[in-house]
Amino acid sequence: MKVLVTGVKGQLGYDVRKELAARQIPAVGVDIEEMDVTREESVRQVMESESPDAVIHCAAYTAVDAAQDDEELCRSVNVHGTRNLAAACKRRDIPLLYLSTDYVFDGQGEAPWKPEDEKKPLNIYGQTKYEGELAIQNTLEKYFIVRISWVFGRNGRNFVQAILNRAKALKAEKPSETPVLSVVSDQFGSPTYTYDLAKLLADMIVTDRYGVYHASNEGICSWYEFACEVFRQTGMEAEVKPVGSGEYPVKASRPFNSRMDKSKLDRNGFRRLPPWQDALGRYLREIGAKGA
Repeated sequence: MKVLVTGVKGQLGYDVRKELAARQIPAVGVDIEEMDVTREESVRQVMESESPDAVIHCAAYTAVDAAQDDEELCRSVNVHGTRNLAAACKRRDIPLLYLSTDYVFDGQGEAPWKPEDEKKPLNIYGQTKYEGELAIQNTLEKYFIVRISWVFGRNGRNFVQAILNRAKALKAEKPSETPVLSVVSDQFGSPTYTYDLAKLLADMIVTDRYGVYHASNEGICSWYEFACEVFRQTGMEAEVKPVGSGEYPVKASRPFNSRMDKSKLDRNGFRRLPPWQDALGRYLREIGAKGA
């Protein structure tokens, strides 16, 4: 089996290609330089030259706030690019695994979202990812749609690195003071470590257990609790102040509730990801930030 992986310069695509290689599954990694998913001809050429048996589509426009100002580019990548890949997979009669997001839901209530629950995206990014889902479902029978949340990994920018860098910058500005960071405390979800997620995706792509899944590391926290755990595990001195979403204005609205029901993984024989605290610890060791 040969797998084409898009977005290999990003956090997830990077780890997916590494995981496939570790399992001795032939994998071809592409990013925009090798295959521009927004161009049908570019997709066709790569698919013909590489002749993959499956595609894991990690490439996406993920700048949530910037998407509010550049909907055309976001839609071009997340909708039209996904449609191009789905059409190419249909021509070859091969499966496509598409990474989606908790942002397809409106984030109301406290109950975990089930895969079939109503979609009401709050922002352009979420809307385009949902339209990407529809493009696949309207084109293919052999597909996986895997919704993920709060992603962090070695090969790219993420929340963990952002708050660590912010604390270091504040300490550099005022060495005698404890850095103080304000972090949103009324949005809840599950962090997802790309190393762990890549293992699940590699498990999936070699099966025919198609459908829509939710996947993240186990456990629920707020962004505030996530930040507190980062500083606890690193041993870095910092004070984290909980704030409401209204005190941290952003262009794109975020869901308050990103809890996701992952029971479909169990029903279809897939192993759930480890607890997020454990995943965070392994990630911090990987980047050399783990405390004593």
